[in-house]
Amino acid sequence: MTSIAERTYESTPARKVAFIGLGVMGYPMAGHLARAGHSVTVYNRSSAKAATWVAEFGGAHKPTPREAAQGADIVFACVGNDDDLRAITLGADGAFAGMSSGAIFVDHTTASADVARELYRAAKTLGLSFVDAPVSGGQAGAVNGQLTVMCGGDSAAFDAVKPVAFAFSRAFTLMGESGAGQLTKMVNQICIAGLVQGLSEAIAFGQKAGLDMNQVLDVIGKGAAQSWQLDNRGKTMVADKFDFGFAVDWMRKDLGLVLDEAKRNGARLPVTALVDQFYADVQAMGGNRFDTSSLIKRLK
Repeated sequence: MTSIAERTYESTPARKVAFIGLGVMGYPMAGHLARAGHSVTVYNRSSAKAATWVAEFGGAHKPTPREAAQGADIVFACVGNDDDLRAITLGADGAFAGMSSGAIFVDHTTASADVARELYRAAKTLGLSFVDAPVSGGQAGAVNGQLTVMCGGDSAAFDAVKPVAFAFSRAFTLMGESGAGQLTKMVNQICIAGLVQGLSEAIAFGQKAGLDMNQVLDVIGKGAAQSWQLDNRGKTMVADKFDFGFAVDWMRKDLGLVLDEAKRNGARLPVTALVDQFYADVQAMGGNRFDTSSLIKRLK
């Protein structure tokens, strides 16, 4: 069975691309690029995972980011954090060392705005372009090729990447200069943190009140309380199911980036800081890999 959903791809000229990082997001994203007709070379820290990807989608895998990036028009990446991103871009085996002048590096990692600006400058000195392009939509969005991508960088590089990136996205938008994509993703995570906590409290309250919460969610989902979280996570929260989606560990990493940025820009985030600590409680309960909707477990 394929690891990506069947879909129709827009017709775009085939490009030579690389994809670095074949985790739960990168694996299907790279797969959509291959299915869309692009020539894809991959790199992953676990070469066995890279070999599995090639067996499923074709293309090639290389032992270093530098070798994977050689000859690519566009190098996509989706790794864990700032340090991982520096490790795959900089140094003798980094992607930048293998990229040709004029090539574009597109980073889908949720990372800091600072590292985005740092790598934008480093790329520019080498005659390369760098676009920070974090995504929203989770694993399901990656598998279905329906991610929302928020970008920061130069408009020329963005315009060159956009038609290729539509292989795995439904929206691909330039938000501003370097770092703006990461800052937009932080706004996204602030919204999600508050929404999930509110939904958790609402469901726990309704259950204590003896209501049929599946029926309640059907009703209020047709009104002003409707949200993606309610539609996609409400009933699984009622059923106490959390073995899917975006993990608590990842959300804490993202909220750490948000709170660090808020210290720099002076934004006040009292609810976000509180929900971050609630997620720490879930981690202490052994819920590191639970979906973010597991906030409700604190209330039961």
